[in-house]
Amino acid sequence: MPPWRSLLFAAFFFSILIQTGVLAQDYDDYGGGDEKSGQLPKAAQSCNGIFLTYDFLSREREYPYVKNATAQSYAFKSTATVLNTMTEDLKAWSIFIGFQHREILVSASGAVITDGTDFPAHVENGTSFSGSPQADLLNAVDTAGDLNQMMVKIDITGTLFGVKPPGIPMPKTIKLQNDGFKCPKPALKGSQMYVCCVKDKKSKTKKLPPTKFLPRRYGDLTIAYDVLQAYGNNYLAQVTLDNNHPLGRLDNWNLTWEWKRGEFINSMRGAYTLKHDASECIYGVAGRFYKDFDFSNVMSCQKKPIIADLPPERANDTQIGKIPYCCKNGTLLPPTMDITKSKAIFQLQVFKMPPDFNRTALYPPHNWKITGQLNPEYTCGPPFRVSPMEFPDPSGLMAKSYAIASWQVVCNISRPAPKKSRCCVSFSAYYNDSAIPCSSCACGCPDTDTCDPDARAALLPPEALLIPSENRTAKAKAWAKMKHFALPNPMPCWDTCGVSINWHLASDYRNGWSARITIFNWEEYTFRDWFSAIQMPKAYDGYEKVYSFNGTKLTTPKNTIFFQGLEGLNYLMPETDGKNPTKDPRLPGKQQSVITFTKRRTSGIDVPRGDGFPARVFFNGGECSLPDEIPRGDGHRLRVSLLPMALAAVVVFVSLMGDLF
Repeated sequence: MPPWRSLLFAAFFFSILIQTGVLAQDYDDYGGGDEKSGQLPKAAQSCNGIFLTYDFLSREREYPYVKNATAQSYAFKSTATVLNTMTEDLKAWSIFIGFQHREILVSASGAVITDGTDFPAHVENGTSFSGSPQADLLNAVDTAGDLNQMMVKIDITGTLFGVKPPGIPMPKTIKLQNDGFKCPKPALKGSQMYVCCVKDKKSKTKKLPPTKFLPRRYGDLTIAYDVLQAYGNNYLAQVTLDNNHPLGRLDNWNLTWEWKRGEFINSMRGAYTLKHDASECIYGVAGRFYKDFDFSNVMSCQKKPIIADLPPERANDTQIGKIPYCCKNGTLLPPTMDITKSKAIFQLQVFKMPPDFNRTALYPPHNWKITGQLNPEYTCGPPFRVSPMEFPDPSGLMAKSYAIASWQVVCNISRPAPKKSRCCVSFSAYYNDSAIPCSSCACGCPDTDTCDPDARAALLPPEALLIPSENRTAKAKAWAKMKHFALPNPMPCWDTCGVSINWHLASDYRNGWSARITIFNWEEYTFRDWFSAIQMPKAYDGYEKVYSFNGTKLTTPKNTIFFQGLEGLNYLMPETDGKNPTKDPRLPGKQQSVITFTKRRTSGIDVPRGDGFPARVFFNGGECSLPDEIPRGDGHRLRVSLLPMALAAVVVFVSLMGDLF
């Protein structure tokens, strides 16, 4: 072989080695980073969509060591990747990983749990992840194939149970949750799972014009995070809470989030944080960078501050007030009651940490949560970038000013899990002298040592509903003895709810029927501007009048009747002492009214057999726990069995036939 050909071959060979090394290095930087992590499968090369992978890396046995294999815990590590292989960007990516081995996640770098759950997070039924801080994945064409902008890797650590080596504890599935995509069943090869999710051509999602930002979304409660002024090391932000649900409500709301980049709140207007402690700044990262800063007046140095609304008397305070829609003591009413009280606004000055000392380095907080006093549970998603918010020009001219940057957080009401309601319902009727109380542990049970949390609630005389549930045991036993009811041992637990509602079927006649609703407040808290709502699928069209409340028929939610207190009677008073506090039980605050219905517009309605009882009941936006049965006309809770009657008839018939023959 001529020398020049040998040199050419050597040059070609080394160039191949160099390229192979670069590609391997690229993957280590962006896709693996761990010697045990698998490489991207070849299927990624033929994917025109979003390519997802899940790699199980390692596990170690945890203390305590147990002989029961299913109860043994293991510390595990895994990675998930999201790669955009399309020719267009993917905004606000979100993936679902179907964990199934009682996993408890301890950390997940490069992402946050979509519903804002804190670590450690129990995800045995799977969970969703969203990008943080990289919420958008750009395409290869506009980035020259830069995997830093096209792909994100999630490093997951946590605990799982019961899968010992050589078994591989893989999830059930992985899939993309963005609208307009479909994902086939993922492929599984050893410790790697992957799937290519593509655009669904049959998707009915509305096509929007190309834009840099995502459109705003509807939610039961939406939160806007708008940056109004930006400086090198700090910025001024405005937070706006909008209650959109016709039954949604918050009282004494507490809002919390998590700073991901070391920020702290220097000052606020329209709200305040419940804890003022400068030590976390002084002894933390902020103290090292802001050496000459006076932290004594800083509003909050917490990574997870708890923010509350100001009381009405501070509305005109020139230092912390003077903000529109602020200072209502944390009350957000539904727009069906008062649209001016369905919004809250506050402002905060945020100081940043390096390397974010740049006017355009703006990042919102994550893991948003909001709670209230005996209100519905809200689940909030991650913040996503939207077009800058428009504001009226402060000069008063016919012009608009815009926020420097805007994000939106969408929160939706979630139905309470069994035994985790905040209010409950009892049933009674004119044709049955027993009341069916709230279900056992309807609102949870702190102590189940002396009672059965799963037993069916014991029947009661109606007057027992007027005393606290913990004082009803003696009455339940006496009533069971009198009526010859069987009682379990141990006794069922009581409901432990702060608010209970009794629905009493008062009458049923040819052309109509009536019911009585009584709301009991067992809390030491006054509910101002209270409201309740009932969903009556069969009786909704026949609703006529409520006598002591204001009543309104709603179309959303469907078949719902909305009640609120009349003017001057819109306070549900708290529990008070009995006449003799040493021996008499405490008395609840209560409101009561009769409701009438007509049968002219509800032909075929069967009131005693269930059509006269509500299918869902709400108080102050929260859904109440219903009993699992209704009163029966035989005086008992259960239907009369036909078998004993049939046997008795047979016996009588046989005896008669014997006498005849």
